[in-house]
Amino acid sequence: MRASIGVVAGALFIALFSVSSSARDTWPTPPATAVAPPQVSGPLQGGTADHTKFDQLKGPFSSGPEVTVACLGCHTEAGDHFMRNIHWTWSYTNEETGQQLGKRYLINNFCTNSRGNEGMCAQCHAGYGWKDENFDFTDETNIDCLVCHETTGTYYKTPNSDGNAACSVMFEGKPPIDLAAVARSVGLPQRANCGACHFNGGGGDNVKHGDLSTALKSPPRTLDVHMGVDGLNFACTACHVTNRHIWAGSRYQVISKDLEGTGKPGQRSDVATCESCHGLSPHPVDSLAGFKLNDHVQSIACQTCHIPEIARGGVATVVDWDWRTAGKTKDGEGYHEEGYIQGNGNHRYTYKSIKGNFTFDENFPPSYGWFDGQMLYTTIDTTFDPQAESIEINGFSGSREDPKSRIWPFKRMHTWQPYDKGNGTLVYTHLWGEDDAAYWGNYDMGKSIARGMADFGLPYSGEFGFIQTISWWPITHMVAPKEQALGCGDCHAPTGSRLASVEGVYMPGRDHNRWLDIIGTLLVAGTLGGILIHGLVRFFSPSHGPKGEQH
Repeated sequence: MRASIGVVAGALFIALFSVSSSARDTWPTPPATAVAPPQVSGPLQGGTADHTKFDQLKGPFSSGPEVTVACLGCHTEAGDHFMRNIHWTWSYTNEETGQQLGKRYLINNFCTNSRGNEGMCAQCHAGYGWKDENFDFTDETNIDCLVCHETTGTYYKTPNSDGNAACSVMFEGKPPIDLAAVARSVGLPQRANCGACHFNGGGGDNVKHGDLSTALKSPPRTLDVHMGVDGLNFACTACHVTNRHIWAGSRYQVISKDLEGTGKPGQRSDVATCESCHGLSPHPVDSLAGFKLNDHVQSIACQTCHIPEIARGGVATVVDWDWRTAGKTKDGEGYHEEGYIQGNGNHRYTYKSIKGNFTFDENFPPSYGWFDGQMLYTTIDTTFDPQAESIEINGFSGSREDPKSRIWPFKRMHTWQPYDKGNGTLVYTHLWGEDDAAYWGNYDMGKSIARGMADFGLPYSGEFGFIQTISWWPITHMVAPKEQALGCGDCHAPTGSRLASVEGVYMPGRDHNRWLDIIGTLLVAGTLGGILIHGLVRFFSPSHGPKGEQH
């Protein structure tokens, strides 16, 4: 009886406050259009110069740094500005925790670490020639202007060192780049520019984030309501607003709950939040449903309702990576296996000798939790219990009681990866290189760990094992049209609730408490009864004639 009352209360709640939600469509990756419409960028719309007319850019150029010298000849302050941003430094110090973060130092549960593997990993650094610790971060001619600003689509980056044959073969046979033509094409960054690295983080298309893939180069509105070429057609900088080459929005400093909204009249806040454009009450209050949805904004991130599934658009994401199986060979040579066909028809590798086994998924609901914007990192010097079932390589904090927290969607990534059994720490693995210690060539994990730790003067017991690690990635891209947003019944349901695992809050329809259920049912019944009585009084009122006109 107690449960049935809760179900009734939940049903009445949904009936009163639900917003209709259409069935989910599929989102195949759209073909590239012959002539793409101009993308909408941030405040710096348009331009005042035609770079095709600049004599400085006629070339010929023999290297990227030569192009950079030509760029800095006019853009005299750009180098100083750019060298302050995280795309250049790969370094970030968390002011709250004091932790040294940034891709330059962190361990992850994809390819494990970039430190010591810069010859490969730094192909996604916005610079030229970073092979090891000797890279000069003060030399502005090392900045790669083209990777963010070229618009021909012919520019590409390759590793900064050769690597072993097991991997370097992947980059052979690429066509030469006409640097002069590329330099003359420069404009404001487009989605393809940002996506050259961000779509392929973690070792492949959409591998890491789950909400950033090549499907966003030219997406339909049904895949992303902001970036859709048949809709708003936003470039990344429309939200990630730039000020002197510093971008708004960071994985290391997430604003989980924007309290400012659109800011001063005519201005937007210099943050990449939904509220900075849509305000703190984004739903029109033309119904009880709109009022209730605005009330939800205090506790639920916009992304939670408006990104119903992740890894959409036909490009799958990796949800499990097993380094324990890496290193298998055939006739002494590494190999790979294709075992997954994703939505757009492309085959994905489910095994590589250099990386192990992968599990893919697409069009699946995110995980949810209270999030205050603070990510919690397990760094190279963090010790943990080797007997732990798993560790969070980057967890997050938040609670119902914290006024800065809201319920956010996340991609959950699971990996079996190497660690130091004797010291109870994660390890740097030396993967890329031309030497005999590089794992991507010798398949000797112990040797690669010993080299990776020794290169940075870190203690290593000499004994490694594999531990389960979990990482969490806040989801904020691939926003669906409002017609496809979650409805009340997706969460306020006794079974199958999207928020079934979220604690610290009582949700009508999902939860059951005898007295709250009774009170809620009485309130709903009383409201319906009041409406009925009021209608009957008006109907039988003597002030109304037979046709309803007043006397």
